[in-house]
Amino acid sequence: MVDGRHPLLCRNIAGAFPRTSTLALTNATLPYVRALADLGWQAAFSATGAPAGLNVHAGEITHEVVAKALGLTARPGTGR
Repeated sequence: MVDGRHPLLCRNIAGAFPRTSTLALTNATLPYVRALADLGWQAAFSATGAPAGLNVHAGEITHEVVAKALGLTARPGTGR
């Protein structure tokens, strides 16, 4: 207890288990990387449902939340 409160300790799991976290990240992202390499970005986005992860395209912010965080306006139709 610190100053009458229980501190919440959040450890850096990736730092504590670097090999395991690297393997997990690789396993989660590799299918998308392969699709990008094999199909090109437009076809890969259509095939994988990844357009929700597109934040910027051709100099325009396409993701509403990213634009709002930056105090800008998104152009969601850009590049999708």
